[in-house]
Amino acid sequence: MILEELKLHHFRNYEDLTVKFHPGINVLIGENAQGKTNLLEAIYVLALTKSHRTANDRELISWNEHEASVAGRVKKKLGSLPLAVQFSSRGKRVRMNHLFQPRLSSYIGALNVVLFAPEDLELVKGAPVVRRQFMDTEFSQMSNQYLFALGKYNQVLKQRNQYLKQLKYHQQSDKVLLGVLSEELAQSGGTVIALRYQLLKQLEVWAQELHQHISTQKETLKFKYVSQVETTDEKAAADYQQELLAQYQQRAEHEIELGTTLTGPHRDDVAFLVNGQNVQSFGSQGQQRTTALSVKLAEIELMKQQTNEYPLLLLDDVLSELDNDRQTHLLTAIQDKVQTFLTTTSLSGVARQLINQPAIYHIEYGQISEEETQ
Repeated sequence: MILEELKLHHFRNYEDLTVKFHPGINVLIGENAQGKTNLLEAIYVLALTKSHRTANDRELISWNEHEASVAGRVKKKLGSLPLAVQFSSRGKRVRMNHLFQPRLSSYIGALNVVLFAPEDLELVKGAPVVRRQFMDTEFSQMSNQYLFALGKYNQVLKQRNQYLKQLKYHQQSDKVLLGVLSEELAQSGGTVIALRYQLLKQLEVWAQELHQHISTQKETLKFKYVSQVETTDEKAAADYQQELLAQYQQRAEHEIELGTTLTGPHRDDVAFLVNGQNVQSFGSQGQQRTTALSVKLAEIELMKQQTNEYPLLLLDDVLSELDNDRQTHLLTAIQDKVQTFLTTTSLSGVARQLINQPAIYHIEYGQISEEETQ
């Protein structure tokens, strides 16, 4: 898929902007605080209806304005598709093909993106919540079933935690509702775990090949899904549902005492193993960066496999964090394959040599101008 055009209105430091992009590598050049990352954020918002930088949609609206919008035209195999996301004091509204979509779940997946930023190195060495967010963001774009099950799980989890607190502080004796909520949570949670496990196994295949190539065949990368229920190839969603429900029933008194749910995909994790060792704990910085790069590049291939379309790749100042070898592997892997948006303060060194006919845009004070090709 290709993002042909992007329109911003009162988004961050952009008052009104219309820009057309090229199908290859689009390089966004500018000094810091000029709007490069804001432009990448806008593309991310157009795809996922939310920012990767803030949970507060109000921050996306320009200062002293009351509403903002991000719109774009996406070229897919079946034709051109207009998309739009609008933010205001009344909330968030999305349109696809000019039609209002009452549910975000019917919109997400129309445009797929893979974001790689310096903080994504935390995917390997960061806290478990970083890896859960990674799975939820990427798998929701690939699978409507995953998106629906995750949304249901988070909704019921919030209700169950609230009721556990009521039981804790008000000593309510009626635990029938807790049983009902436990069954609902186990049902959606089992589906989330099953899909995570399946998609991680497929992602691992792509990441292994990429990691071996980047490490010149010296390292083997494997994934391990870490959960309080045992995950295996033989188990289906129904098996995980039964195991989760059994754990909720066994741990009910302890959960009431603590006022929170102790088991489920909201507490799971992924371990990345290089040559059998957990790279988070025992890997060098180089191994951690190679692992993060392999996982990100593997996302692109898995998304193509699942959706039959390559996603957009957003590279936010990531080249400055990679040495020449890893820059080479990254740029070689995406060249002439994925529409890419790359932010940088200057295009030089390996990147300048490797990128074939980049479209270069200069950004200054929220204004953008395309450099003429020679």
